[in-house]
Amino acid sequence: MGFGNPVRSDDAIGIYVIEKLKKIIGDNENINVFDMGTAAFEVLFGLKGHQKIILIDAVLNTNEPDGTLYKVPAEEVLRAPENDPMVFLHGMKWDQALSYAKKILLDDYPNDIQVYLISVTNTRLEVELSEKVQNAGDKVINHILEELKLVEAL
Repeated sequence: MGFGNPVRSDDAIGIYVIEKLKKIIGDNENINVFDMGTAAFEVLFGLKGHQKIILIDAVLNTNEPDGTLYKVPAEEVLRAPENDPMVFLHGMKWDQALSYAKKILLDDYPNDIQVYLISVTNTRLEVELSEKVQNAGDKVINHILEELKLVEAL
């Protein structure tokens, strides 16, 4: 699952990774590739029936250079949703959606959820990725392909 806004420069890195993976993986009955855009609530539906989930997104305010890559278990980035029902309906992020999914899916919640986060600072209204962030996205693609035993160097 790749997240991001395609018109907010480096915030689109999750979508970039997903588009590349779709081209490389093609039709594979064992692997689903989802462009989640900015719609985090759909995470709830995308998790069910999967054993392994990989999420890709940009992360702001890390105090690290653009393109710094983090790989963490989802448990490390789960964020409790706010008790405001409007947040639940309109403003939820994927880390909050994971918290809800864990409560709703119970035993169907996948045990293996990994998150790749790429440090960004540029989220201006632009459609181009910076070179550093795109290079980090290419590294994520290679990590995912290796993890899925689908080795293909970019």
